[in-house]
Amino acid sequence: MVLEDGRRVKLVTDLRLAGSVEPTGGSPETAGPAAGFLSLAAGTEGTVERVDEHAREEGPDVREYVRLTSLLDDFGSQMPPESRKRLEGQIASLEPAWLAHRKARRRVTVRVRLDNGFVLDGADAAFFTTC
Repeated sequence: MVLEDGRRVKLVTDLRLAGSVEPTGGSPETAGPAAGFLSLAAGTEGTVERVDEHAREEGPDVREYVRLTSLLDDFGSQMPPESRKRLEGQIASLEPAWLAHRKARRRVTVRVRLDNGFVLDGADAAFFTTC
């Protein structure tokens, strides 16, 4: 399911929000202790105001895998057989990290203005479904 700006959505699960309280536009220094918590029921509807896709983080193993495969693709045919074999071994040892990186889903967060007036910003898109 793809969420877009302006689309009507509803919560698919009950949410319990807790944390510090701070004024809009305030600095973290002005944040106060938790004032309690807020519960939102599944089925609460609202409108998507913004969708943010967050890039997957590349760990050092993933960056090294990309670097070494590029090196092998560009210069592998010119390498001495033993050097090429060693490079292929290094790539094979990094392949599990690369595959895990490829399988990781891209994180999508949304800003939703609920019909009851509350705004959820930075909420995981998986909490919502289209109406």
